[in-house]
Order: sequence, then structure tokens, then C-alpha cells
Amino acid sequence: MRDVKNVVQIEKINSPFRYPGGKFYARNIILEMMPPHTAYCELFAGGASIFFAKTKVRDNILNDKDTELMNCYIQIQNHVEELITLLDNIPATKDNHSFYKNQYKPKNDLERAMRWYYLNRTSYSGIMKTENCYWGYGEKYSMRPENWPRHLRRVALKLTDVKLYMKDFTEVPELSPETFVFVDPPYLNADQDKFYTCNFEKKDHLKLKDYLKELNRNNIKFLLTYDNSAEIREMYGDWCNLSDKAWNYTISRTDDQKKNKKLTDGYRGIRNVGKEVFISNYDHRCCR
Repeated sequence: MRDVKNVVQIEKINSPFRYPGGKFYARNIILEMMPPHTAYCELFAGGASIFFAKTKVRDNILNDKDTELMNCYIQIQNHVEELITLLDNIPATKDNHSFYKNQYKPKNDLERAMRWYYLNRTSYSGIMKTENCYWGYGEKYSMRPENWPRHLRRVALKLTDVKLYMKDFTEVPELSPETFVFVDPPYLNADQDKFYTCNFEKKDHLKLKDYLKELNRNNIKFLLTYDNSAEIREMYGDWCNLSDKAWNYTISRTDDQKKNKKLTDGYRGIRNVGKEVFISNYDHRCCR
């Protein structure tokens, strides 16, 4: 078994992706609630903002059923320089966004990753579902293409030795009582079908509850973030710890989404408040 001290370390960094429903603005709250652990898993990785913000432990797993998302992680992990070469000298423009969305045909996994990454970085809120994947780049709030290579190299370093899976959450292997599991599924009561390429239906939410009960029986600690609704509280309130949390976040829009704003490089929306219920099978107050 590898020594924790020998795990490749890198400071706190941002996710390589823009991702709807991500926990970028809630990172500090979530990190404070984590118990000590030597193995870490995200069942619904998405943009994996928490993994990239936390200290890397001995064993790390990122899983998501979205095969295009996970292929991009895999190519960053194993072929980052080739990916950077493919992205080189492609400016962030509305015409290029349209081309890579509608016309470009990738020939291999690396080209699939290049297309996905380019569209993700230039689409509104990183929404990748085709019918809602709109141009959404603004130089004042989006990472510029000339900065993509440096960030991708740091991401590749953080992904060293990370196990990457594209499975249903119930099929993720290698979980043990040493593993801390962070769970950030789509909201139960939100119109999440607009944002994600993989649907998550009511039956999946019930399956997730049963799966987490199994983790609990196996003494595996988890932290689950969900929409703060009566139905969710009823599903988990009798066997988990529930904590209401709120944080500020900003939605950024380009001229295409915000009428009457004439900023050539985009418009930054007002700050909003994210409100969720954080659900755990351990006393997170002991983690502070």
C-alpha cells in the first residue's frame, strides 16, 4: 500500500470545467465538514470542484456516468500535452463554438475530449446538453484560451493515480470504511433534464437512498448535498444528520443571454444565494 506522504500533491485549484450545479462556491463549507480519511470518492463527479479543492489523499476515485465528461478527464490525465496541442490557436469565438457543436466530427477519444473541453469552456454555465448548449464566453469572467494549457497541466498533475470510472453509482468498486464518499446528485425537484446529458429520475433518487443505507451499514462515511425539500428530508431525516446550508454564488451571462446590456466582453449577474440540505451519516460538528 502506498505511503500517503508519497502521493502527488498540488495546491488547491479550480475544476478544469464549468459545470451546472457544481459546488465551487460551497467548497469551504464542504471541506470543513469532511472527517479524516485516507481514501476519497465522488460518485457524481461532474466538475469535481471538491476534489480539486481538497488535499489529495492516498486513494482517490472520481466517477460519473457521463462518458464524454469522463473521457475528457481520462485524456487530461494521460495525454494532456496532446490535448493542449489540439486546442492551440483556437480562439474563443461564437463561430468556433457553433462549428465544434454542430459540424466537427472527432475521429478518436482525444479529439472527443478536445471538442468537449472547448465547448464546455465557451458555453453558458458549462451546460453540455446539446439543445441547451449555447455560446456563453466573456473575457472578464471566463478563463482565456491562452491560460488553458497552464491550468490543464496542473489538473493533470492532480489527477495522477486517480481512478476514473464511468459507471452507475452503485457499481463503483473499492469502497471501504477508510473511504469518505462525497455525493452531489442532480436535484430531486429541479428541472435538471435541461442541464445534464444523463437523466436522473425519481427511481434513481430512491435507488441512491438505498445505496447510501448500504454504505452506512458498511461503516462508510458519506456527505450528501441535495435540494432542501420536504421530500428529501423525509427520505433521510430518520437515519441521517441534516444541516441547512446557504452560500452566495454568481451567474454570469453574455450579451446573448442578457438583454439591454451592451458589454462587449460579457455581463456578470447579481449574486444569488444557494440553499441546500447537507446530509451525513456522521457528526460533522466533530470535524471542525
